[in-house]
Amino acid sequence: MESRYTPASIENKWQNTWAQQELDRTPESNNKPKFYALSMFPYPSGNLHMGHVRVYTITDVIARLKRMQGYRVLNPMGWDAFGLPAENAAIARGVRPDKWTYQNIDQMRQQLQSLGISFDWNREVTTCAPNYYKWTQWIFLQFFNAGLAYQKESAVNWDPIDQTVLANEQVDNEGRSWRSGAKVERKLLKQWFLKITDYADRLLSDLDELPGWPDRVKTMQANWIGKSTGAYLEFPILGRDDKIGVFTTRPDTVYGVTYVVLAPEHPLTLQVTTDERREAVEAFIKEVGQESEIDRTAEDKPKRGIPTGGTALNPFTGQEIPILIADYVLYEYGTGAVMGVPAHDSRDFKFARENGLPIKTVIVPENAENPDAELSDAYTEPGVMVNSGQFDGTPSEAGKQAIIDYAEAQGYGKARIQYRLRDWLISRQRYWGAPIPIVHCPECGAVPVPEDQLPVKLPDNVEFSGRGPSPLAQLDDWINVPCPSCGTAAKRETDTMDTFIDSSWYFLRYPDANNDNAAFDLGKINDWMPVDQYVGGIEHAILHLLYSRFFTKFLSDRLNLKFNEPFQRLLTQGMVQGMTYKNPKTGKYIPSDQILDLENPTDPESGEPLEVFYEKMSKSKLNGVDPLQVLDKYGADTARMFILFKAPPEKDLEWDDADVEGQYRFLNRVWRLVTDFAENASEIKAATNDNLSKPEKDLRRAVHTAIREVSEDLQGEYQFNTAVSELMKLSNALNDAKRTDSPVYAEGIETLLKLLAPFAPHIAEELWHLLGHSDSIHQQAWPEVDESALVVDEITLVIQVNGKVRGNIQVPADADKATLEALARESEAAKRHVGDKEIKKVIVVPKRLVNFVVPK
Repeated sequence: MESRYTPASIENKWQNTWAQQELDRTPESNNKPKFYALSMFPYPSGNLHMGHVRVYTITDVIARLKRMQGYRVLNPMGWDAFGLPAENAAIARGVRPDKWTYQNIDQMRQQLQSLGISFDWNREVTTCAPNYYKWTQWIFLQFFNAGLAYQKESAVNWDPIDQTVLANEQVDNEGRSWRSGAKVERKLLKQWFLKITDYADRLLSDLDELPGWPDRVKTMQANWIGKSTGAYLEFPILGRDDKIGVFTTRPDTVYGVTYVVLAPEHPLTLQVTTDERREAVEAFIKEVGQESEIDRTAEDKPKRGIPTGGTALNPFTGQEIPILIADYVLYEYGTGAVMGVPAHDSRDFKFARENGLPIKTVIVPENAENPDAELSDAYTEPGVMVNSGQFDGTPSEAGKQAIIDYAEAQGYGKARIQYRLRDWLISRQRYWGAPIPIVHCPECGAVPVPEDQLPVKLPDNVEFSGRGPSPLAQLDDWINVPCPSCGTAAKRETDTMDTFIDSSWYFLRYPDANNDNAAFDLGKINDWMPVDQYVGGIEHAILHLLYSRFFTKFLSDRLNLKFNEPFQRLLTQGMVQGMTYKNPKTGKYIPSDQILDLENPTDPESGEPLEVFYEKMSKSKLNGVDPLQVLDKYGADTARMFILFKAPPEKDLEWDDADVEGQYRFLNRVWRLVTDFAENASEIKAATNDNLSKPEKDLRRAVHTAIREVSEDLQGEYQFNTAVSELMKLSNALNDAKRTDSPVYAEGIETLLKLLAPFAPHIAEELWHLLGHSDSIHQQAWPEVDESALVVDEITLVIQVNGKVRGNIQVPADADKATLEALARESEAAKRHVGDKEIKKVIVVPKRLVNFVVPK
């Protein structure tokens, strides 16, 4: 029998054994209730970090627990493998993106396997594999055929030197291209969109169907969708048949509109511009075109605008009002135009003051003494309508509907619900993504590639220079194809899809990952979906989760699925933070291994004192801990135990080597406890629970208390940290037990291992087999609480005399007051401290104490 705990040999042995036994393979039969446990799949960067270790360990504990509780479990893994980093690697290293990606996948798969995560690797998916993106393209065609995938012109980041489109992440904080260093321009380009706005109302209202999601995530999604109830109003342009449409949540202020503002890129802008203003307007449009959307809408940035010379009519007042353009109005938002109500909007008030525009008060507080007083700031609260014609005196809240009714009757506008959410731009002008399966025909227009011709594969003969348009746009032999509909010479679409597309349906592939004939079998995904527990970072709370919900709802409508939400419960784990050392003067980060005195850390070059604080582990902060080094030193089980014990899963976790050591010592104690017992297991005497001694009853109570507490901690909110604490308590109770030959002790040892198994699977399996078992511990039933074991037969009764504690005795737990008093009177403490004194009063507190009041 192994005398020392050696994680390396144990963990490697059992990982190989489990793989050979296919212990983690998903059951094909459905004779048990299902549980679908899923971690957000990673980008294959090549190396695991501690954030990965945390998320996959959390999900693995849940999956292992559910198997022991009698569920058939699906716990799969895959790779979010398309995207910009692989293309950058191709440019920088001269290696093909697919080769770089698959090398990273192989490396990370081995690292994950070394953690003992019980993934079903038979269902592994890789989004850059043709057998996956074939079905990504198929799903795109479902959107296209439903009229929800379309092309339109949209503003993009344009590098004028490289003559290419840049993603937002390729533009630095100064607005320059990461490749050429050129100042990035905004340019209109025809691109593909998915009409997610058609699902905005359902995406918002169905958040109420997700009680298993954190409230803050649901709030973030609701704010992103941004539902606003108001009015669509139209302002006729003088001298033209066109009208400027605006959306407003404050139709009650329409009589106070003194100007309208168009986005510089609005199609009407140059049409309403007069000859006298054309040069200035075109210069302003060009200048604004250099700015990013974030810069234009920043709260702290001054709002700039100029007149176009054009004039509109406020149909409610009959007054002519100027048409301006301004940097803060974006064509992509709403209607691309806003009405200016400076008296009742803080931004408009400041803008009007700076540009000499009229300010007209139309809402005042109730019982205002001087309704026409000049404003020093915008009045934005509810009140009473004034200077509003027939609506004067109407409360402003009621005035909103009254104005809408009037606008509809007069043909000036109508009620409208609008969303902040915009249609999803999915075009990417780069190589490493799923090609959009469309052919552009001069006769037929945009024609879908027939489904039997999917996938449209990425070509191999590609040059990666980082210059010019997308590599696909430079391959004439790939681009030029006959139209699938009429045979005319046509051209392939050269845009690829946003990588968020790939991750918006991958959870639907896992239940039927090896299906070559369909994206998934309806019976299988209706069986397994929705995901019962989804685990991932809060940084994906908006886009990934929103897009996944959108895809699920669309496919549910299209294919008559039995579910319309993908994830029943969501756990957003906190970050892993490392001790960080920073020189406050230079802003330079220093790795801990370069610091001589960690108690009083100084910069090794300058000697200046360093700031010390916890911050999210990252390469740039030089504060990361390599998981492989931790595994080499302590083993996977220790790493898992620390990750789970250090903090509740939703909280940030501060890495501490001392706490890692603590978990390693705990596992060593468990090792000694069980191996010592295994050596003497033959000496255990047969017994029943009916004739147990008091110490045995106390130990059995500790065992079943642990079962109850750990089981409760692993339900609902998953409090792994307190569950580990309960395991430590049970270990201590077993260590303190006097009789190790008792059947209760044997029950305690086996229970400890079963409770430990989801957390530290390798050591639990090894010790389980050392006890003589042949089946895996991970195939055992989860321990159940014996309520009778929790019943306390005796309690400690405190004996007091005149309120002072004089001793205690053991009494039956169910004794009534009279019995407790009688037993107390007979106690040695009472006889010694009361003696022959007259007892004036007896106070009995059941289950706690008896107090004798005697003369002093």
